[in-house]
Amino acid sequence: MTIRYFNCHISSRPHRQDEPGAFRDFHEMAMAIFAGRDPGAVLWQPRLDFWYAVNKKRGTLPEPLGEADILDVYDYCHASVRYFGDGLRVRYKNVQVTETWPDGKSCRTVWETPLGVLTSLTRYDAWGLSSHLVGYRVKKPEDFKILEFILKDEEWYWDQAAYEQDMQQLGAYGTPQLFFRRSPIQRLIVEDMGFESTIYALYDYPDIIQHYVEVATAADDAMYQVLCDCPAPILNFGENIDGSLDSPDIWQKHLVPYYRRRTEQLKAAGKFVHIHVDGAMRPLLPYLRESPWDGIEAATPIPQGDVTLEEIKAALGDLVLLDGIPALYFVPSLYSYSVDELVTCAKELVDLFYPRLVLGISDEIPPDADIERVRLIGQLVQELV
Repeated sequence: MTIRYFNCHISSRPHRQDEPGAFRDFHEMAMAIFAGRDPGAVLWQPRLDFWYAVNKKRGTLPEPLGEADILDVYDYCHASVRYFGDGLRVRYKNVQVTETWPDGKSCRTVWETPLGVLTSLTRYDAWGLSSHLVGYRVKKPEDFKILEFILKDEEWYWDQAAYEQDMQQLGAYGTPQLFFRRSPIQRLIVEDMGFESTIYALYDYPDIIQHYVEVATAADDAMYQVLCDCPAPILNFGENIDGSLDSPDIWQKHLVPYYRRRTEQLKAAGKFVHIHVDGAMRPLLPYLRESPWDGIEAATPIPQGDVTLEEIKAALGDLVLLDGIPALYFVPSLYSYSVDELVTCAKELVDLFYPRLVLGISDEIPPDADIERVRLIGQLVQELV
């Protein structure tokens, strides 16, 4: 399932920065972690936006959060915000993009170009907050010419006003960072063709795929120049890597060369860089350090993932781990994991990874999660280290 990111309501009133232990200097802590320094405490940074948005929409925010805005929830959980300050924008010179809603829950997107039309169909959940593709826009080899035209037609730019507005509202809650468009092959797998069709395409018409990769990589140059020049200090490859889809062969042949080039480019511009690996990890453990990024986000250990915390640590070495606590520990209504098991996991993560740790939930907590357990970890980390 793909999460659609949205703007939660944020009030302009001051938040509870005067509560003992509720706030530390989250920005300085995050920057210290990525710079290899001791942040002085554990940075607790769960992503709560989807949990909040669904519960707000269906009227199920628990007490005492019934009238809370999203920052009230972060305050309540003694937590930092990870993603804000996204001013990255794209527009087209000649391509026309339209959206229609055939049945209220499905969105049909049409890209009209001088070379032809591409169409995708996206299905949304009951709340209109998360979605998955049920119809990909690239359906046959001939569609690549249209896709390449769309990529060449892009204009990337930075919205400084939006960035400054985010900083004004959220600057006390962390360090501005953002994720951006996936790499060319991963984009085909997740967004444009789907996994099965992409695998067939790699074998059935490799020359077409190679030409697409060259065009897509060149089109990404403008985006990466904007990222290099932007004020956000931490950037994330939001790839959603899963070892069940991205085999070691795909990883090494199609992904790592791109990652190396772009990571080196971003780091030369003074950025810290991490990558989102939120699926099966075991097949890729020996290869995670093949690009010079600074950290791995959303690595998920057993009982939800397929590797142990110790195996993740051995693979990452001194890379920063972002997240680490399996989300299912926070949903006692569906799973039988106790508070003691949750606390034990959090302490093990601190013991193994601190100070190279941004503690969070792998990947995000679902709407039925117990927010009191999230708050408990926020209270616990103030006593650790």
